[in-house]
Amino acid sequence: MNQIQERLEKLRTLMEERSIDAYLVPTSDFHESEYVGKYFKCREFITGFTGSAGTAVITKDEAALWTDGRYFVQAAAQLAGSGVLLQKMGQEGVPSIEEYLLEKIPQGGTLAFDGRVVNTAEGEALEDALGEKDIAIACQEDLIGEIWENRPGLPAEPVWILDTAYAGKTPQEKIKALREEMEKKGASVHILTTLDDIVWLLNIRGNDIECNPVVLSYMMVTKENICLYINPEVLKDNVREYLAQAGVTICPYNAIYEDVSKLKGQCVMMEKSRTNFALSQLLDETNEIINVQNPTALMKAVKNPVEVENIKKAHIKDGVAVTRFIYWLKQNIGKIPMDEISVSEHLEELRKSQEGYLGPSFTTISAYGSNAAMCHYSATKESNRTLEAKGLYLVDSGGQYYEGTTDITRTVVMGELTKEEKEHFTLVAMSMLRLGNVRFLYGCRGLTLDYVAREPFWSRGLNFDHGTGHGVGYLLNVHERPNGIRWKLVPERQDNCVLEAGMVTSDEPGIYIEGSYGIRTENLTVCVEDVKNEYGQFMKFEFLTYVPIDLDGIDKSLMRPEDVEMLNQYHKDVYEKISPYLEGEEKEWLKEATRSI
Repeated sequence: MNQIQERLEKLRTLMEERSIDAYLVPTSDFHESEYVGKYFKCREFITGFTGSAGTAVITKDEAALWTDGRYFVQAAAQLAGSGVLLQKMGQEGVPSIEEYLLEKIPQGGTLAFDGRVVNTAEGEALEDALGEKDIAIACQEDLIGEIWENRPGLPAEPVWILDTAYAGKTPQEKIKALREEMEKKGASVHILTTLDDIVWLLNIRGNDIECNPVVLSYMMVTKENICLYINPEVLKDNVREYLAQAGVTICPYNAIYEDVSKLKGQCVMMEKSRTNFALSQLLDETNEIINVQNPTALMKAVKNPVEVENIKKAHIKDGVAVTRFIYWLKQNIGKIPMDEISVSEHLEELRKSQEGYLGPSFTTISAYGSNAAMCHYSATKESNRTLEAKGLYLVDSGGQYYEGTTDITRTVVMGELTKEEKEHFTLVAMSMLRLGNVRFLYGCRGLTLDYVAREPFWSRGLNFDHGTGHGVGYLLNVHERPNGIRWKLVPERQDNCVLEAGMVTSDEPGIYIEGSYGIRTENLTVCVEDVKNEYGQFMKFEFLTYVPIDLDGIDKSLMRPEDVEMLNQYHKDVYEKISPYLEGEEKEWLKEATRSI
């Protein structure tokens, strides 16, 4: 922690030299990505907190970090002794970042940040909020970059083409649909900076962010031209030719800033909450800004029939790997050495044996006992726990396949459980199955459906402090807007759209007892049309994930008859879909693991 304090002092020295009263460090890259490459981990560098979400503010005599409920336990542990104060977002008595800045920055003072990693909506909101005290904003200050010795370079991984057999549509078809949306909005130019939207539009993939097969790039689309701003060194000749056939012009990565500054008298469509502040500041008063969600966000979220069929294939492969992993755990616990890292590595080897596997879709959460109480725990050499023949082990993991992206959580009973552990395990399973089997009228959003999952908890005075479900990309980001399931609006997550047929959404309730254990059960679902009658079009979810739920954790006495029926039906489906790929003892074990109760 002395290292963090030394870095804070160096930062404060620069702040003093430049008359900066507060410096803001978000978790972002130049493209508003949720997960960022090593070059962009400025917030981690200055605070020591490694979670995927959080914003740091450093003043002349104080440092604070805001993060959400997924990371309260982890952040408290990692910030201990650093001098950085944890601000638990959404908790009573915790100020917002804007409230904190208004309190800490004097009249006429200055807030600084790197405008490339703060989005336009946030930048403008800060301008409005701080204007009452005439606080100036300096958005050209990459102070972390100035004190970060041996900072990693920008990634430059090769780009590859995703065949239409996997993508379902050509880039030309997608570009045509995007231009039609521009026409509807009256836009002459569309600035697109979100990496998953860009690679989806062009049917290309890369490896510039760990686990997210995206490429550092910007895009500017007009009625006649498409400019892709990218490091030209990552493009092989076949990719250049492919992009040229799609009507794409290649430009240097940073050239977009100059090109945007030259736009005059244009109707520019861009999403302010997904376009960096430094870029939008280059537009002048002759331009009209049309601030709407990128049309590609919804296009991408509604998987086409080819994608849906491929995703089902990916989940069978993944289900075989995870089922074999659970079998291996149950057979070997207490017989061979096991720890969080070693068993996670074994799961990865099982996935690698599946054809078309490209790598993990996020960093695996392999957590035993009390470590599982941290929702987004990641095992390190220091935290790595030995698995014992007792209690609960939680593994949240996923894979990237040519056929799509998977994400699954299972909690495995390693030995004897307490009555409370069994009760909580059963409630989590009931919750997941109830949501996965819900029927609803078209027009519902995740906000409408979340209560189905939370009722078993809320009726007992319990809760889990994270969303119940998130959208999932196709061989893309494991967290994908605009669909999601949660009980209250979180505007910055932008995940409360109407649920459409073809959307893939996770179903992942859990419960976390700090210092003791954590339980989560997660399946991915695809939204499909159900019956249509005089009341309208009904919708439902179909499970994509097929892996047994550990019956050793189930207390049937807590379940309603319909809960038992849903569990038995799910396990029947698991056996039918996964058993053909297993043999011998594994297959016999699966038959017992999916028996009716």
